[in-house]
Amino acid sequence: MLHRCFEALMFLGMLSFQQPASAETPNVVVILADDMGYGDLGCYGATQTKTPHLDRLAREGMRFTDAHSPSAVCTPTRYGLLTGRYCWRTKLKKGVLVGDSPYLIEDDRLTVAGLLKAKGYTTAGTGKWHLGLGSEAKTDFAKPLRPGPLTAGFDSYFGIPASLDMVPYVYVENERVLALPTAQSEKSPKSNYFDGVFWREGPAAPGFRHRDVLPELTRRAEQFVRAQSAERPFFLYFALTSPHTPWVPNAELQGKSPLGEYGDFLTETDAAVGRVLAALEEMKLADRTLVVFTSDNGAIPLPLQFKETGHRTNGTWRGQKSDIWEAGHRVPYLVRWPGRTPAGSTCSETICHTDLLATLAAIVGEKLSDDAGEDSFNLLPLFLGKASDNPIREATVHHSGDGLFAIRQGKWKACFHLGSGGFSQPKTEPTVAGGPRGQLYDLEDDPGETRNLWNDKPDVVERLTSLLERYKSEGRSRPRG
Repeated sequence: MLHRCFEALMFLGMLSFQQPASAETPNVVVILADDMGYGDLGCYGATQTKTPHLDRLAREGMRFTDAHSPSAVCTPTRYGLLTGRYCWRTKLKKGVLVGDSPYLIEDDRLTVAGLLKAKGYTTAGTGKWHLGLGSEAKTDFAKPLRPGPLTAGFDSYFGIPASLDMVPYVYVENERVLALPTAQSEKSPKSNYFDGVFWREGPAAPGFRHRDVLPELTRRAEQFVRAQSAERPFFLYFALTSPHTPWVPNAELQGKSPLGEYGDFLTETDAAVGRVLAALEEMKLADRTLVVFTSDNGAIPLPLQFKETGHRTNGTWRGQKSDIWEAGHRVPYLVRWPGRTPAGSTCSETICHTDLLATLAAIVGEKLSDDAGEDSFNLLPLFLGKASDNPIREATVHHSGDGLFAIRQGKWKACFHLGSGGFSQPKTEPTVAGGPRGQLYDLEDDPGETRNLWNDKPDVVERLTSLLERYKSEGRSRPRG
């Protein structure tokens, strides 16, 4: 009890003042897809997929075309989205956590859930956590999973520890597992990650079935929404496990898509979003709820049938998940806020997932302290459809799966290495005498990142290099005050 009280005091101390949310304060639903590409949605140009519920969000709200995850892989993005801080500032410098990794978020770190809880919101999460559980080097699932989601400001959490293809396969409810991983998962029907229907063999709760996870998480999200009322605002973080591997669509959707299991699972992902939206409408809460939908990084565009149909999971952007190139971190981003966000609108300004904390702070009338949300910028003017003479972000830092850096400012993007820095080949390339030591692209003239201007624009390279070094040395990119 004392431990929980201390955590609450730490959250309050990081806010400039404490007062209840006003009657005009919206409910907030943030839905984070797992490995969904920019080109997977109909509202972003896809013709071979069916995403009617997400397309409806775009029609009823705002579609961002230059939105980015802070990392091209999942754990760092989730850290950044919840804390407003780039994950490369933590002990996790590259890659992702595994299912039994310790808790990553610092004890005194303000999160989106903590911010809203301090403002009187009921806060709940459901889905993929992937930010570590417990303080031991390897999580002991027989013990209370503390620190964990409740430490991060959630009143309740139901989900799985990490990705749907990572052991152990258990359900976590608040600080306990529903059943210990005393069994072994059934063997994956395919042996190669890139076949799509793949998961690692290992410990699992008795009876755990991968195909049941997305429906159960969606049911829990619906259940939470239906338990809410107009008297108290709520925050729901719905972290989908799809369309990340394993691609396990349920029977009624199998064989419905020309993209095979991936397309069927994508359809089920869209349906999960639709069910949560329907619950909001059923409870007459939709008109006072801000909904944000996005993805944690780009997709892996591998199956043969994609080439046969012409579907491009990441649109026209270069690369894939884990890469420093655009497809690794440029993601779909939809915002619906009835009566506030212009319906059917599009925004082309560069934004980042780390901006969620500062944006919600502005919405609930809080000013972030200097030691919170160091890489978070207030997007509220954009959400309201207000034009700005100057970009909200000075620049945006990108991070690859291998822990390599790029920085974007305006039309210029500098990558401080050669190669993808992720899954695409070549991952790295050696420098040669007289050749470029990195990559510089003009994304206005060359959105496909095909012409490296590193040697042609030394002044731009120098400016962006200095800016990145300043962001590193100062421990922040958001100005103080």
